[in-house]
Amino acid sequence: MKYFLVAGEASGDLHGSNLMAALKKQDANAEFCFLGGDLMQAQGGRLVKHYREMAFMGFVPVLLNLKTILRNMKMCQKEVIKFQPDVLILIDYPGFNLKVAKYIKTHTQIPVYYYISPKVWAWKEYRVKSFKKYVDEMLSILPFEVDFYKKHNYHIDYVGNPVVDAVANFREENKEDSLDKFIEENKLEDKPVIALLAGSRQQEIKDNLPAMLEAIEEYVDYQAVIAGAPGIEPDYYIKYIGDKSCKIVFGQTYRLLEYSTVALVTSGTATLETGLFRVPQVVCYETPIPHIVYWVFKNLLHTKYISLVNLIADRVVVQELFAKFFSVKAIKEEVNKLLNDDIYRNKMLSDYDEIIDILGKPGASGRAANIIIEKLKRGK
Repeated sequence: MKYFLVAGEASGDLHGSNLMAALKKQDANAEFCFLGGDLMQAQGGRLVKHYREMAFMGFVPVLLNLKTILRNMKMCQKEVIKFQPDVLILIDYPGFNLKVAKYIKTHTQIPVYYYISPKVWAWKEYRVKSFKKYVDEMLSILPFEVDFYKKHNYHIDYVGNPVVDAVANFREENKEDSLDKFIEENKLEDKPVIALLAGSRQQEIKDNLPAMLEAIEEYVDYQAVIAGAPGIEPDYYIKYIGDKSCKIVFGQTYRLLEYSTVALVTSGTATLETGLFRVPQVVCYETPIPHIVYWVFKNLLHTKYISLVNLIADRVVVQELFAKFFSVKAIKEEVNKLLNDDIYRNKMLSDYDEIIDILGKPGASGRAANIIIEKLKRGK
Protein backbone atom coordinates (compact mmCIF):
# COMPACT_ATOMS: atom_id res chain seq x y z
CA MET A 1 0.00 0.00 0.00
CA LYS A 2 0.94 3.66 -0.38
CA TYR A 3 1.31 5.85 2.71
CA PHE A 4 1.64 9.63 2.85
CA LEU A 5 2.86 10.91 6.24
CA VAL A 6 3.13 14.47 7.58
CA ALA A 7 5.40 15.29 10.53
CA GLY A 8 6.31 18.91 11.19
CA GLU A 9 8.89 18.70 13.97
CA ALA A 10 11.69 16.55 15.39
CA SER A 11 9.50 14.42 17.67
CA GLY A 12 7.14 13.71 14.78
CA ASP A 13 10.10 12.66 12.64
CA LEU A 14 11.13 10.15 15.34
CA HIS A 15 7.65 8.70 15.81
CA GLY A 16 7.02 8.74 12.06
CA SER A 17 10.21 6.81 11.35
CA ASN A 18 9.29 4.14 13.91
CA LEU A 19 5.80 3.85 12.41
CA MET A 20 7.25 3.51 8.90
CA ALA A 21 9.58 0.73 10.08
CA ALA A 22 6.62 -1.08 11.63
CA LEU A 23 4.51 -0.64 8.49
CA LYS A 24 7.31 -2.14 6.37
CA LYS A 25 7.41 -5.21 8.61
CA GLN A 26 3.70 -5.85 8.04
CA ASP A 27 3.44 -4.62 4.44
CA ALA A 28 6.24 -5.79 2.17
CA ASN A 29 4.99 -3.50 -0.60
CA ALA A 30 4.83 -0.34 1.54
CA GLU A 31 5.55 2.82 -0.44
CA PHE A 32 6.11 6.15 1.32
CA CYS A 33 5.90 9.82 0.51
CA PHE A 34 6.20 12.29 3.38
CA LEU A 35 6.96 15.61 4.98
CA GLY A 36 9.37 14.85 7.79
CA GLY A 37 13.05 14.62 8.58
CA ASP A 38 16.24 12.60 8.41
CA LEU A 39 14.94 9.65 10.46
CA MET A 40 11.92 9.19 8.21
CA GLN A 41 14.12 9.60 5.13
CA ALA A 42 16.33 6.77 6.40
CA GLN A 43 13.30 4.46 6.18
CA GLY A 44 13.02 5.06 2.44
CA GLY A 45 10.50 6.74 0.18
CA ARG A 46 10.35 10.34 -1.03
CA LEU A 47 10.92 13.29 1.28
CA VAL A 48 8.85 16.18 -0.04
CA LYS A 49 9.78 18.79 2.56
CA HIS A 50 12.06 18.71 5.61
CA TYR A 51 10.47 19.76 8.91
CA ARG A 52 13.29 22.30 9.38
CA GLU A 53 11.56 24.37 6.70
CA MET A 54 8.19 24.05 8.46
CA ALA A 55 8.74 24.23 12.23
CA PHE A 56 7.64 27.75 13.19
CA MET A 57 6.60 27.84 16.85
CA GLY A 58 5.02 30.72 18.74
CA PHE A 59 2.75 33.57 17.68
CA VAL A 60 5.38 35.96 16.30
CA PRO A 61 7.40 33.40 14.26
CA VAL A 62 4.16 32.04 12.78
CA LEU A 63 2.99 35.54 11.87
CA LEU A 64 6.32 36.47 10.30
CA ASN A 65 6.39 33.27 8.26
CA LEU A 66 2.70 33.05 7.39
CA LYS A 67 3.27 33.13 3.62
CA THR A 68 5.76 30.26 3.87
CA ILE A 69 3.39 28.23 6.07
CA LEU A 70 0.47 28.71 3.66
CA ARG A 71 2.71 27.85 0.71
CA ASN A 72 3.86 24.67 2.47
CA MET A 73 0.25 23.76 3.20
CA LYS A 74 -0.82 24.09 -0.43
CA MET A 75 2.24 22.18 -1.57
CA CYS A 76 1.41 19.38 0.87
CA GLN A 77 -2.18 19.17 -0.33
CA LYS A 78 -1.07 18.97 -3.98
CA GLU A 79 1.54 16.31 -3.20
CA VAL A 80 -1.01 14.13 -1.38
CA ILE A 81 -3.38 14.28 -4.35
CA LYS A 82 -0.54 13.64 -6.80
CA PHE A 83 0.70 10.60 -4.82
CA GLN A 84 -2.83 9.17 -4.36
CA PRO A 85 -1.98 7.20 -1.21
CA ASP A 86 -4.14 4.52 0.34
CA VAL A 87 -4.07 6.62 3.51
CA LEU A 88 -2.86 10.00 4.77
CA ILE A 89 -1.22 9.70 8.21
CA LEU A 90 -0.86 12.93 10.19
CA ILE A 91 1.49 13.07 13.18
CA ASP A 92 0.69 15.64 15.91
CA TYR A 93 1.46 19.21 14.60
CA PRO A 94 -2.23 20.25 14.72
CA GLY A 95 -2.18 23.82 13.37
CA PHE A 96 -0.86 22.57 10.04
CA ASN A 97 -2.20 19.03 9.95
CA LEU A 98 -5.84 19.78 10.71
CA LYS A 99 -6.01 22.13 7.75
CA VAL A 100 -4.49 19.46 5.54
CA ALA A 101 -6.99 16.92 6.92
CA LYS A 102 -9.92 19.22 6.14
CA TYR A 103 -8.77 19.79 2.56
CA ILE A 104 -8.08 16.13 1.79
CA LYS A 105 -11.30 14.92 3.42
CA THR A 106 -13.47 17.43 1.55
CA HIS A 107 -11.74 17.12 -1.84
CA THR A 108 -10.80 13.43 -2.11
CA GLN A 109 -11.79 9.92 -1.00
CA ILE A 110 -8.42 9.34 0.70
CA PRO A 111 -8.89 8.18 4.32
CA VAL A 112 -7.24 10.40 6.95
CA TYR A 113 -5.62 8.82 10.02
CA TYR A 114 -4.00 10.69 12.91
CA TYR A 115 -1.11 9.22 14.92
CA ILE A 116 -0.41 10.94 18.26
CA SER A 117 -3.29 13.16 19.21
CA PRO A 118 -2.62 16.86 19.74
CA LYS A 119 -3.10 17.88 23.38
CA VAL A 120 -6.62 19.22 22.91
CA TRP A 121 -7.51 18.00 26.41
CA ALA A 122 -5.29 20.79 27.77
CA TRP A 123 -6.58 23.58 25.56
CA LYS A 124 -8.38 24.17 22.27
CA GLU A 125 -10.90 21.45 23.10
CA TYR A 126 -13.04 22.79 20.26
CA ARG A 127 -10.68 21.06 17.83
CA VAL A 128 -12.37 17.75 18.66
CA LYS A 129 -15.14 18.84 16.26
CA SER A 130 -12.58 18.98 13.45
CA PHE A 131 -11.28 15.51 14.31
CA LYS A 132 -14.82 14.11 14.17
CA LYS A 133 -15.38 15.71 10.76
CA TYR A 134 -12.06 15.17 9.04
CA VAL A 135 -10.19 12.30 10.75
CA ASP A 136 -11.28 8.70 10.16
CA GLU A 137 -9.04 7.09 12.78
CA MET A 138 -7.21 8.55 15.79
CA LEU A 139 -4.33 6.55 17.25
CA SER A 140 -3.41 7.73 20.74
CA ILE A 141 -0.24 7.26 22.82
CA LEU A 142 -1.74 8.47 26.13
CA PRO A 143 -4.28 6.17 27.83
CA PHE A 144 -6.36 8.93 29.45
CA GLU A 145 -7.16 10.35 26.01
CA VAL A 146 -9.55 7.44 25.37
CA ASP A 147 -11.97 8.68 28.06
CA PHE A 148 -11.48 12.30 27.03
CA TYR A 149 -12.60 11.61 23.46
CA LYS A 150 -15.30 9.21 24.61
CA LYS A 151 -17.13 12.05 26.35
CA HIS A 152 -17.17 13.76 22.94
CA ASN A 153 -18.63 10.60 21.33
CA TYR A 154 -15.46 10.03 19.33
CA HIS A 155 -13.82 6.60 19.38
CA ILE A 156 -10.02 6.43 19.37
CA ASP A 157 -7.54 3.59 19.76
CA TYR A 158 -4.80 3.63 22.40
CA VAL A 159 -1.77 1.84 20.94
CA GLY A 160 0.76 2.21 23.76
CA ASN A 161 3.44 4.83 24.33
CA PRO A 162 6.63 5.13 22.23
CA VAL A 163 8.58 6.22 25.32
CA VAL A 164 7.91 2.78 26.81
CA ASP A 165 9.42 1.30 23.63
CA ALA A 166 12.43 3.63 23.76
CA VAL A 167 13.24 2.78 27.38
CA ALA A 168 12.81 -0.96 26.76
CA ASN A 169 15.06 -0.78 23.69
CA PHE A 170 17.70 1.16 25.62
CA ARG A 171 17.79 -1.40 28.39
CA GLU A 172 17.96 -4.29 25.95
CA GLU A 173 20.86 -2.69 24.07
CA ASN A 174 22.78 -1.70 27.22
CA LYS A 175 22.70 -4.88 29.27
CA GLU A 176 26.48 -4.86 29.63
CA ASP A 177 26.63 -1.28 30.92
CA SER A 178 27.29 -0.42 34.57
CA LEU A 179 27.45 2.53 36.94
CA ASP A 180 31.22 2.15 37.24
CA LYS A 181 31.58 2.29 33.46
CA PHE A 182 29.31 5.35 33.24
CA ILE A 183 31.35 7.15 35.93
CA GLU A 184 34.67 6.24 34.36
CA GLU A 185 33.76 7.19 30.79
CA ASN A 186 32.36 10.56 31.84
CA LYS A 187 35.06 11.33 34.43
CA LEU A 188 32.50 11.63 37.22
CA GLU A 189 33.04 11.31 40.96
CA ASP A 190 32.36 8.11 42.85
CA LYS A 191 29.19 9.51 44.44
CA PRO A 192 25.44 8.98 43.99
CA VAL A 193 24.03 11.06 41.14
CA ILE A 194 21.41 13.80 41.16
CA ALA A 195 20.28 14.28 37.56
CA LEU A 196 19.34 17.73 36.27
CA LEU A 197 17.07 17.73 33.21
CA ALA A 198 16.70 21.47 32.79
CA GLY A 199 14.87 21.50 29.46
CA SER A 200 15.68 21.35 25.76
CA ARG A 201 15.51 25.07 24.96
CA GLN A 202 17.89 27.85 25.98
CA GLN A 203 15.16 29.81 27.75
CA GLU A 204 14.16 26.78 29.85
CA ILE A 205 17.77 26.19 30.84
CA LYS A 206 18.27 29.87 31.69
CA ASP A 207 15.12 29.91 33.84
CA ASN A 208 15.52 26.58 35.65
CA LEU A 209 19.14 25.50 35.90
CA PRO A 210 20.46 28.18 38.32
CA ALA A 211 17.72 27.43 40.86
CA MET A 212 18.23 23.68 40.49
CA LEU A 213 21.95 24.03 41.17
CA GLU A 214 21.43 26.30 44.14
CA ALA A 215 18.84 23.97 45.65
CA ILE A 216 21.19 20.97 45.73
CA GLU A 217 24.54 22.61 46.49
CA GLU A 218 24.44 21.58 50.18
CA TYR A 219 24.24 17.88 49.26
CA VAL A 220 27.99 17.38 49.14
CA ASP A 221 27.70 13.59 49.37
CA TYR A 222 26.02 13.61 45.94
CA GLN A 223 27.14 14.85 42.52
CA ALA A 224 25.01 16.90 40.13
CA VAL A 225 25.05 15.81 36.49
CA ILE A 226 23.25 17.75 33.75
CA ALA A 227 21.63 16.00 30.80
CA GLY A 228 22.89 18.14 27.91
CA ALA A 229 20.18 18.88 25.36
CA PRO A 230 20.74 18.38 21.60
CA GLY A 231 21.77 21.58 19.87
CA ILE A 232 22.85 23.34 23.10
CA GLU A 233 26.58 24.06 23.35
CA PRO A 234 28.48 23.20 26.56
CA ASP A 235 29.44 26.87 26.99
CA TYR A 236 25.78 27.80 27.38
CA TYR A 237 25.53 25.55 30.44
CA ILE A 238 28.87 26.62 31.84
CA LYS A 239 27.83 30.27 32.19
CA TYR A 240 25.02 29.16 34.54
CA ILE A 241 27.08 26.56 36.38
CA GLY A 242 29.73 29.11 37.31
CA ASP A 243 31.98 27.79 40.07
CA LYS A 244 29.52 25.10 41.22
CA SER A 245 30.58 21.47 41.04
CA CYS A 246 28.61 19.95 38.20
CA LYS A 247 29.25 17.83 35.11
CA ILE A 248 27.38 17.71 31.77
CA VAL A 249 26.79 14.61 29.66
CA PHE A 250 25.48 14.82 26.11
CA GLY A 251 23.55 12.13 24.26
CA GLN A 252 23.28 10.02 27.42
CA THR A 253 20.04 11.09 29.07
CA TYR A 254 18.70 7.54 29.45
CA ARG A 255 22.05 6.35 30.74
CA LEU A 256 22.09 9.19 33.26
CA LEU A 257 18.59 8.34 34.47
CA GLU A 258 19.50 4.67 34.76
CA TYR A 259 22.13 5.54 37.36
CA SER A 260 20.53 8.47 39.19
CA THR A 261 19.23 8.56 42.75
CA VAL A 262 17.01 11.63 42.29
CA ALA A 263 16.16 13.88 39.33
CA LEU A 264 15.12 17.52 38.96
CA VAL A 265 13.11 17.72 35.77
CA THR A 266 11.33 20.38 33.73
CA SER A 267 7.90 19.43 32.44
CA GLY A 268 7.44 17.43 29.24
CA THR A 269 8.28 13.95 28.03
CA ALA A 270 11.29 13.93 30.39
CA THR A 271 8.98 13.55 33.40
CA LEU A 272 7.57 10.34 31.93
CA GLU A 273 11.02 9.04 30.96
CA THR A 274 12.22 9.67 34.51
CA GLY A 275 9.22 7.81 35.88
CA LEU A 276 9.81 4.82 33.60
CA PHE A 277 13.38 4.63 34.92
CA ARG A 278 11.86 4.75 38.43
CA VAL A 279 13.89 7.76 39.52
CA PRO A 280 12.18 9.86 42.23
CA GLN A 281 11.76 13.36 40.82
CA VAL A 282 10.56 16.87 41.39
CA VAL A 283 9.19 18.90 38.47
CA CYS A 284 10.74 22.39 38.32
CA TYR A 285 9.41 24.96 35.88
CA GLU A 286 9.88 28.68 36.37
CA THR A 287 7.66 31.06 34.41
CA PRO A 288 7.48 34.83 33.96
CA ILE A 289 4.72 36.64 35.89
CA PRO A 290 4.17 33.44 37.90
CA HIS A 291 0.92 34.38 39.68
CA ILE A 292 -0.76 35.36 36.41
CA VAL A 293 0.51 32.23 34.66
CA TYR A 294 -0.85 30.09 37.48
CA TRP A 295 -4.24 31.86 37.29
CA VAL A 296 -4.38 31.14 33.54
CA PHE A 297 -3.47 27.50 34.19
CA LYS A 298 -6.16 27.06 36.83
CA ASN A 299 -8.91 28.99 35.07
CA LEU A 300 -8.39 28.76 31.32
CA LEU A 301 -6.69 25.42 30.68
CA HIS A 302 -8.58 22.13 30.92
CA THR A 303 -5.99 20.08 32.75
CA LYS A 304 -5.11 19.58 36.42
CA TYR A 305 -1.40 18.85 35.93
CA ILE A 306 1.60 19.82 33.78
CA SER A 307 3.58 16.57 34.03
CA LEU A 308 2.75 13.41 32.12
CA VAL A 309 3.37 11.32 35.22
CA ASN A 310 0.54 13.03 37.11
CA LEU A 311 -1.71 13.21 34.06
CA ILE A 312 -1.48 9.46 33.47
CA ALA A 313 -2.00 8.62 37.15
CA ASP A 314 -4.74 11.28 37.42
CA ARG A 315 -3.38 12.34 40.80
CA VAL A 316 -0.28 13.92 42.34
CA VAL A 317 2.58 11.45 42.08
CA VAL A 318 5.38 14.02 41.72
CA GLN A 319 5.39 17.58 43.01
CA GLU A 320 5.00 20.21 40.28
CA LEU A 321 6.90 23.30 41.38
CA PHE A 322 5.94 25.67 38.61
CA ALA A 323 4.79 29.27 38.31
CA LYS A 324 4.04 30.63 41.82
CA PHE A 325 5.21 27.39 43.51
CA PHE A 326 8.69 27.54 41.96
CA SER A 327 11.48 28.56 44.36
CA VAL A 328 14.90 27.38 45.49
CA LYS A 329 13.49 26.71 48.97
CA ALA A 330 10.63 24.56 47.63
CA ILE A 331 12.98 22.53 45.41
CA LYS A 332 15.39 22.02 48.31
CA GLU A 333 12.63 20.79 50.61
CA GLU A 334 11.35 18.33 48.01
CA VAL A 335 14.84 16.97 47.25
CA ASN A 336 15.39 16.48 50.99
CA LYS A 337 12.24 14.35 51.22
CA LEU A 338 13.17 12.32 48.15
CA LEU A 339 16.62 11.57 49.56
CA ASN A 340 15.84 11.09 53.25
CA ASP A 341 12.18 10.10 53.68
CA ASP A 342 11.99 6.41 52.76
CA ILE A 343 8.19 6.25 53.06
CA TYR A 344 7.76 9.24 50.75
CA ARG A 345 10.30 7.93 48.26
CA ASN A 346 8.87 4.40 48.18
CA LYS A 347 5.33 5.72 47.67
CA MET A 348 6.51 7.53 44.54
CA LEU A 349 8.21 4.38 43.26
CA SER A 350 5.03 2.39 43.90
CA ASP A 351 3.02 4.98 41.97
CA TYR A 352 5.52 4.72 39.10
CA ASP A 353 4.85 0.98 38.95
CA GLU A 354 1.14 1.67 38.61
CA ILE A 355 1.80 4.12 35.76
CA ILE A 356 4.00 1.55 34.01
CA ASP A 357 1.10 -0.95 34.22
CA ILE A 358 -1.36 1.63 32.84
CA LEU A 359 0.88 2.40 29.87
CA GLY A 360 1.20 -1.26 28.94
CA LYS A 361 3.92 -3.23 27.22
CA PRO A 362 6.27 -1.99 24.46
CA GLY A 363 5.16 -2.18 20.83
CA ALA A 364 3.27 1.07 20.18
CA SER A 365 4.48 1.47 16.59
CA GLY A 366 3.72 -2.14 15.74
CA ARG A 367 0.21 -1.92 17.17
CA ALA A 368 -0.41 1.36 15.32
CA ALA A 369 0.79 -0.17 12.05
CA ASN A 370 -1.42 -3.21 12.56
CA ILE A 371 -4.53 -1.09 13.15
CA ILE A 372 -3.78 1.06 10.08
CA ILE A 373 -3.29 -1.92 7.78
CA GLU A 374 -6.23 -3.94 9.09
CA LYS A 375 -8.67 -1.01 8.86
CA LEU A 376 -7.51 -0.16 5.35
CA LYS A 377 -8.00 -3.78 4.28
CA ARG A 378 -11.54 -3.64 5.66
CA GLY A 379 -12.12 -0.39 3.81
CA LYS A 380 -12.60 1.72 6.94
